[in-house]
Amino acid sequence: MPIAQVRGVHLHHEVIGPSGPWVAMITGGRRSYAEFVPLATRIAEAGFRVLLHDRRNTGASQIVIAGEQGEEEIWTDDIAALLEHLGAAPAFFIGASSGARTSMLTALRHPQAVRALLLMRVTGGAVAAARLPEQYYGQFIRAAREGGMAAVCATEAIRERIAAHPPNEAVLMALDPQHYIAVMSNWLDCFERGPRAPVLGLSEARMAAIRVPTLVVPGNDRTHASANGRAAAAAIPGAELFELAIDDLDVPLLPFTAWAPHEPLLAQVFADFMRRVAAR
Repeated sequence: MPIAQVRGVHLHHEVIGPSGPWVAMITGGRRSYAEFVPLATRIAEAGFRVLLHDRRNTGASQIVIAGEQGEEEIWTDDIAALLEHLGAAPAFFIGASSGARTSMLTALRHPQAVRALLLMRVTGGAVAAARLPEQYYGQFIRAAREGGMAAVCATEAIRERIAAHPPNEAVLMALDPQHYIAVMSNWLDCFERGPRAPVLGLSEARMAAIRVPTLVVPGNDRTHASANGRAAAAAIPGAELFELAIDDLDVPLLPFTAWAPHEPLLAQVFADFMRRVAAR
């Protein structure tokens, strides 16, 4: 299991493909990169070298409850440093859901690391604004208040993090619950700042400041409604829009695996776009 120590944090990562332009793929939610392996493999077969990594506090990477910035800003600093560590910058960035937000933030905070953006399932709207703060932070803050760090470790999401990287349990249990609550509350406040729509947490003015070629593929559930993707493409200068032949579904969230039938087409569209960018 490849582990890189970047900015003092152990990041679990994998490179698929022996050569070619670098591509960094960032999954959504707090999920591991495993759901991206099939699509990453197809992109690598098209002649690219794909970097997958579990962001800190996700997957099999180290849990670190510290930092005054928002968690997504911290992730941008981590991926920029990981790319530099691997000699992989600038890279094409492919992100879905929170991975799309992180990719856009990386382009704004670390423009030297980003060659182009390929964004899927852009998040925005009332459903996302209602669901995600609780899912990412609220449930864990409440657990710490009610039962300390043992209660945090007993939540389903954290049990998964511990199973993926067992040392995370000792890290969490050693924390003062009040410190944990303070950091998570600050991250929650950072996450809830900014607009709810069309893109959660990113104003149209910030999207207008993105200066790299961009391709947007809208989602089709209530957290990633197609309207949010179209609005993001309209807000980012020169962005291209590619819409799958799918209808919006009246469900809060579709797993990325529901898009498995579309992965051959997505890989082709992404490879074509990246080749066009590389040829400019």
